[in-house]
Amino acid sequence: MSVAVGDRAPNFELLDQDANEVTRASLEGRKALIVFIPFPFTGMCEAELCAIRDNLSELNDLDANVVAISCDTRHVHKKWATEQGFGFPLLSDFWPHGATARAYGSFNEEKGCANRVTYVLDDAGVVREIIDSGSLGVAREMDAYKTALGR
Repeated sequence: MSVAVGDRAPNFELLDQDANEVTRASLEGRKALIVFIPFPFTGMCEAELCAIRDNLSELNDLDANVVAISCDTRHVHKKWATEQGFGFPLLSDFWPHGATARAYGSFNEEKGCANRVTYVLDDAGVVREIIDSGSLGVAREMDAYKTALGR
C-alpha cells in the first residue's frame, strides 16, 4: 500500500528510544514530519537527523512535531539519540519488521529497511507533501521540510 498526498496518514503505535509509545494520532493538533531513515549510525542518516536536530527550534516555530522511524530496535535508537543529542523521538519499526514503513509504502524489500522518505502531515493527520529522495544514497534537504511546513 502506498500513501498519497491528500490521504489520511496510516496510524502506528511505536516505541521511541525511551520506551514511550508514540502514535500517529498523538501527533495531531500540530503539523508533523514523519521521517523514515534506512539505518542508524550511518553517515547520511546521521547527517539528515543532525540537520533536523540543529533546526529543531525553527521546525517547532513552524508548529511541527518531528519523529524519525527506522526498522532498527529502540535500544540502538537510545544509544544513537544519546550520542547525538536528538531532541525528538526515534521510533522503532523493528517488529513486525517494517510494518509501519510498509503501511506508508516506504519499505525497501531488497534491503530490509525504510526508504529515505518523509511525510509532511497537517494538524489533522492528512498527508500534505511527500519528500522522497528517490534513493538510499541521496539525502533530503532541510529546506524542503521548511518549505513544506510553511505552506
